[in-house]
Amino acid sequence: MQRFLADGTFLRVYLALAMALLLTFGLALMGLALVDRVRIEQYREQLAEAPLQLLTRKVAALPANERGDWLTQQSDRLDMRLSLRSPDDAGLGWFERRRLERGSVLVKPEEGANWRLYRRIAGEYRVLEARLSGLNERQLRGLAQMLGDWLAEEEGEARQRRLANVTTPALPIHLSDLAPEGLDSHQLSRLREGELVIRLLPGHWALTVYLAVPVQDGGRQWLSIGPVSALEPTPISLLLLVLVIMLAVLAAIIYLIVRGVEARLARLELAAGRIASGRLDTRVKVDGGGFIGRVGMAFNAMAAQVQSLLRSQQEMIRAVSHELRTPVARIRFAVQMVEDMTDDPAVHRQLQGIDGDIEELDQLIDEILTYARLDSGIVNGAELQRTVVDCRAMAQRVLETLAPLHAHLRLELAPGPEVETLADSRYLQRALQNLVANACRHARSHVLVRLTVEARLVRLDIEDDGPGVPESERQVIFKPFARLDDSRTRRSGGYGLGLSIVQKIMVWHGGSVVVDDSQELGGARFSLLLPKPKEIERLSVKPA
Repeated sequence: MQRFLADGTFLRVYLALAMALLLTFGLALMGLALVDRVRIEQYREQLAEAPLQLLTRKVAALPANERGDWLTQQSDRLDMRLSLRSPDDAGLGWFERRRLERGSVLVKPEEGANWRLYRRIAGEYRVLEARLSGLNERQLRGLAQMLGDWLAEEEGEARQRRLANVTTPALPIHLSDLAPEGLDSHQLSRLREGELVIRLLPGHWALTVYLAVPVQDGGRQWLSIGPVSALEPTPISLLLLVLVIMLAVLAAIIYLIVRGVEARLARLELAAGRIASGRLDTRVKVDGGGFIGRVGMAFNAMAAQVQSLLRSQQEMIRAVSHELRTPVARIRFAVQMVEDMTDDPAVHRQLQGIDGDIEELDQLIDEILTYARLDSGIVNGAELQRTVVDCRAMAQRVLETLAPLHAHLRLELAPGPEVETLADSRYLQRALQNLVANACRHARSHVLVRLTVEARLVRLDIEDDGPGVPESERQVIFKPFARLDDSRTRRSGGYGLGLSIVQKIMVWHGGSVVVDDSQELGGARFSLLLPKPKEIERLSVKPA
């Protein structure tokens, strides 16, 4: 636990995820509360629309000197306080006044169960204010009776138009020529006598008010107000929509958190890949002091230490190789002096053998120096002198150079297109020459060089008809001074550095060298793989 708390990065990630969960949960609650609040306000306004519209129409039709008395009478009748006020005196905000100007109903809850309802008088600046403390049967009966009296003032189409003006989805109002269904005989007789009947629907938590409205011919129409239902719970579809939105927000937040961590780890991965490819001067930019920051600092320290050790090793190899040249030169001079001092054939044969060993030692020193020079270039981040290289012409020169030394072999360049690439011509030719010389040492009669251009790389294949390389040894042969136990031994010549030098050259060029079986000749096939150059717009592909 102490280590967890001390680890800044993971603690920050954990806290960030916890905060994201809390934030999402809070947003979900706020979203649901906001949705419920909007639904409740909309329900209240739709429920109050018909009564307030009826009251404002009544007030607008009265002379100014009669309005006060009429509002007082209706206040007693409906058990609510009715008054005319200016929007400025009512303490309404700018948005609330704009809603009233558009003809909407404004419902403002107060402490307890008290309500204030506002609606603008048509053609006037004043608004009708209704204050009530909850809904009761008295208000419902009074408003229903007022609505019936208001509809009774008109006949036919005019009555239907009045009815259409006051009905809302929350308070449906219907006028029918047929008696309401579902009422017993006692309730119907009360309706015919002009009384108001309220029917409760317990299964639906709703009620309907019925009233008889007279017509001119002595008949009557039946007015039904409702059913007036309680506010239904939030629909499941709406809850699911809010949940999906919150999950999307949470997913986005978590993605951003994880993306930041992944981006820092990706920089470490990229740097590790560059170092693995030989670019030991690569370092990681360290951001912060958390766990990943400490990993970055440790990574940089490791890379610097590896680079320093390899640089010291290469400097030592170069120094030893250079120092070996002096005693080798003295030995060669001494052998020549002894050879000049005697004519004994046996001595001359021994001296020639010593001279051959000195030549072999001299070549080994050259190989070691070349290997050290390549390692030094890779370790110190030296840049290659890249130029456009005609690979076919280069291969032809290599074959012409080695052919006189291997007269018993057929050295062949396979026909094909001319291939160009960007490389250091001196080192690339050295790599190709090492591979061709290696093939010549192990081939029985035939060595083949083939050049091809693939989608993203240039390929140089060197094949022979020798014994090949066992699959288990194909990675070992590229190590310095490595030899196989079969036909590719010291008797075949070489010092075990040629293939290592080839691999170093290819790593320096950003390519690779691989070995497998030759399908055409049956021996080994070594392949130089170079990345296709971007600087050359197109490679020369001409018939050979």
